[in-house]
Amino acid sequence: MRLILRYLGILVVLLSIGVSAQGTVLDLKIQGNKRTKTSFIKKVVRLNAGMALDSTILENDIERLKRLPSIAHAYYQVFPAEGENNFNVYYGVEENFTLIPFANIFTSNNDEFAFRVGLQEFNFLGQNITLGGFYQYDIFSSYGINVRAPYLFSKHLGLTINYQDLTTQEPVFLDNGTADYKYNNESIEVLALYEFNYKHRIEFGVNFFTEDYQYISGTTDPNVPQNLNVDKYLYKLIYNYDGIEYYYQYLSGFKSTLNFQYVNSANTTLPEFAIGFNDFAYYARIGKRGNWANRLRLGLASNLDTPFAPFAVDNNLNIRGVGNTIDRGTGAIVLNTEYRHTLMDKDWFVLQSNIFVDGGSWRNPGGDFGDFADSQNLRIYPGVGVRFIHKRIFNAIFRIDYGHGITKDASRGIVFGIGQYF
Repeated sequence: MRLILRYLGILVVLLSIGVSAQGTVLDLKIQGNKRTKTSFIKKVVRLNAGMALDSTILENDIERLKRLPSIAHAYYQVFPAEGENNFNVYYGVEENFTLIPFANIFTSNNDEFAFRVGLQEFNFLGQNITLGGFYQYDIFSSYGINVRAPYLFSKHLGLTINYQDLTTQEPVFLDNGTADYKYNNESIEVLALYEFNYKHRIEFGVNFFTEDYQYISGTTDPNVPQNLNVDKYLYKLIYNYDGIEYYYQYLSGFKSTLNFQYVNSANTTLPEFAIGFNDFAYYARIGKRGNWANRLRLGLASNLDTPFAPFAVDNNLNIRGVGNTIDRGTGAIVLNTEYRHTLMDKDWFVLQSNIFVDGGSWRNPGGDFGDFADSQNLRIYPGVGVRFIHKRIFNAIFRIDYGHGITKDASRGIVFGIGQYF
């Protein structure tokens, strides 16, 4: 209804003045912003004083603003100004609170426990720069910091820098059993960010990292080293298409993210390899309070017969309730689908329930595409969850999900986190 009234309002103004094609923007004014700089908003939108009044540009600018972390909602108003065929345009914004702590906690019935906590500011200096850091405990301690400034150089060009020192206990799946390794990955990543428009953007750059594997316990294999330390580098390209319509907690539309990486090593005895995956997401409004959400991941990597395959089966990544890194593969097909229903919607607070099914299959290292149909590689986990949402704080969605497997040797577990699972 609001959208209909807004369209009618601009149409009435334009038709009443008789300048639908000849109107000129005398001034662009920003209202409602307190933390976000007015100069920044004018930098990222297309409309400028002196341009012809064009409702398509107005609508695109509003959709662009609603995608910013600092903006919860946006709208426009048009008023006649002094002089013939002149108009003042107002962009109104409702801001998010953007200094956000976050936490991810995940467990399973195997008494596994891990968590990640951190703090992020999504509107540093009022410029929608993300500055954050985290601490993770997953048997061992890890940490990381990141800076993301997508509009550092212009409305199209930005930069992100990430540093991580991750240490985990990783299962390595050998032909005659499983071994546990202490795995450390220390990396520095620099990516250029380019936005063609508010729906299309790419990221490209390089990541330098060191991998360190140290054997802890379990099965051994003379062909698999018990200690390995190697410097590597990777080239990364991400292409993102975002055709989602955002209205507070409700989403509708299609989104696609392609991630391609080429990895090489300073150790010439280790093979180079490539990995690519695409996440397809589709959202649909169901009635007044329902939202159907879907994510399909298709991924392939160089099919090396290695216990250190890149695609993991993990609680916090793809299958809720399955456990922490229970298997690995060189290919992945994962489908997550859930129905979200708003139980309570107040001025600032939303209580949302969800029913989900997570399912997926993996290609074994060195295997073939027939592995995807192997029941040993198939996991299906239905479950239920709840969301506590603050409508005025960016990404302030506290989620609790319980997944229970129905395939062979399945587990069950609870996954806590900040933000929707997808």
